[in-house]
Amino acid sequence: MGMSLASIAVPIEGELTSRAHAEPPHPYRTPFARDAARVLHARAFRRLAGKTQVFTQALGGRPGDHFRSRLTHTLEVAQISRTVALALGLNAELAEALALVHDIGHPPFGHAGEKALDRALAPHGLGFDHNLHALRIVTWFEERYPAFRGLNLTLGVREGIIKHSRDYSSAAHPELAEYFLDLRPPLEAQLIDLADEIAYLTADIEDGLDSGILETNSVRSGVPLFRLFYDDACTKYPAATSRVLAGEAARRMLNALVTDLIAEIRRRIESDGIASLYALRAVPHRIAAFSPAMEAGRAQTKKFLYDELYNSPGLKTARAHAAHVVESLFARFIANPELLPEDHREQIPTEGLARTVADYIAGMTDSFIEQVWSRTSPRTGNLSS
Repeated sequence: MGMSLASIAVPIEGELTSRAHAEPPHPYRTPFARDAARVLHARAFRRLAGKTQVFTQALGGRPGDHFRSRLTHTLEVAQISRTVALALGLNAELAEALALVHDIGHPPFGHAGEKALDRALAPHGLGFDHNLHALRIVTWFEERYPAFRGLNLTLGVREGIIKHSRDYSSAAHPELAEYFLDLRPPLEAQLIDLADEIAYLTADIEDGLDSGILETNSVRSGVPLFRLFYDDACTKYPAATSRVLAGEAARRMLNALVTDLIAEIRRRIESDGIASLYALRAVPHRIAAFSPAMEAGRAQTKKFLYDELYNSPGLKTARAHAAHVVESLFARFIANPELLPEDHREQIPTEGLARTVADYIAGMTDSFIEQVWSRTSPRTGNLSS
């Protein structure tokens, strides 16, 4: 197992367990375990089942029931994050809560939808960032408790929502001042972004092969890490199908990436002489990382997926459609705010029309936005909601 990093772990008592609205402690659950449960039961979390990860149909439009959705991807990230945190002696419940919430702010159509919303907001002097939107969801939009708006998550989880994948400057985002923008996030937050990469890089190879967009020999040629494990599996299991062999190779890739991440974090902690959470947060760089050799393999895998999968003709067409749906629907709501649901129209005086429209669209699933887009199309002559 190696050395434990318990002295660097976020404790289950202290400043990071505080909530905006004080609540009595639970008799048998830690604050971060409660946060994970609150996210799991949130309406926004359930909607992830209807949001694109990479694609929802196989090549040629034939049905595909086994591709990852944003929800199943999130569950895979949670499993990896908890595993890494436990292996290192960190706060696994905090890591799990952060993994469960890390994509809750994504709009429909995945990254294509996020970029389209960001473009639509630009003329209004605004932008769309799924991390910042996730914070809005958990602090305001979720309504489950009569005592307060939002989920009233701990400060540690809210900080991790903001900082798990990037740093924000206090000059550009003064509204985030309470989240220690001059400090690095705890390791439990830092590892989420890399667990996310491990999950989607390996899963997207599997889904890409299942979709017919990727071909096994192409993946073998373009991803040395996959080739290593695929060829070994072929030798050991000569009777296995190519689909099973590809799944075995992807599984071994995932294990190798996780093992490397754990070892590299330990190495960096020891090399930098970090002995406390305070010291970790004062380091000017992030500690969670892959070793140089594995980082090269990760980068090569990601480049292959962009070249051969994400930018393939079929997915480019799907992204173009997604962008058109999001941007045209945004324009319709801006021109006809009466089409917005009443609870969203009530937000316009405080949030402004453009942000309110973006909030409404961001909450939609892929199928729901298609329905609304079709129903409000000027071609139908029907702009009623």
